Amino acid sequence: MTTTRDELMARLWPVSRRYLASYVLFNQAVADHLGMHSTDVQCLNLLTLEDGPVTTSRIAELTGLTSGSATRLVDRLEKAGLVTRQRDEADRRRVLVAVLPEALERFGAVWRELSTDWAAVFAEDSEEELAFLLRHMNRTVELSHRQVARLAAMESGASDESGRSDEPDESAEPGRS
Repeated sequence: MTTTRDELMARLWPVSRRYLASYVLFNQAVADHLGMHSTDVQCLNLLTLEDGPVTTSRIAELTGLTSGSATRLVDRLEKAGLVTRQRDEADRRRVLVAVLPEALERFGAVWRELSTDWAAVFAEDSEEELAFLLRHMNRTVELSHRQVARLAAMESGASDESGRSDEPDESAEPGRS
């Protein structure tokens, strides 16, 4: 018996919700382990993916936070000894946020401890399956960015950048858009 697309989609929704919840809970467990706020952990994670120090406005872009919230986040990270603010040598008016080497080591130690299990999850996947997962993850990252912007626009009473109104989609199931 062949499973239909509709049947697969019906099974995908609850699995997707469990997956997202498990990642949020995992992120909170990492944050608790490090004695940090979960948003701070993800900001630090995103900063380690950048090519070098970034401005606070770039942190706001990366995290979807307002500029004021991003500034408070940097204040917390700086107070915790995880980042430092430094003047941009090319433009002394700009202030850049850089992750401190000690923070990279502390953060990296946790990920190194957990990475073996993560690698094992993908060990039996073919190159085609890994390519699919990579495409899927990139698409969900893009979708998440759009949804964060959409929620921010709804909060401000405006429409998002695609021109859609902030009215809920009556055809969507609750909790999904």
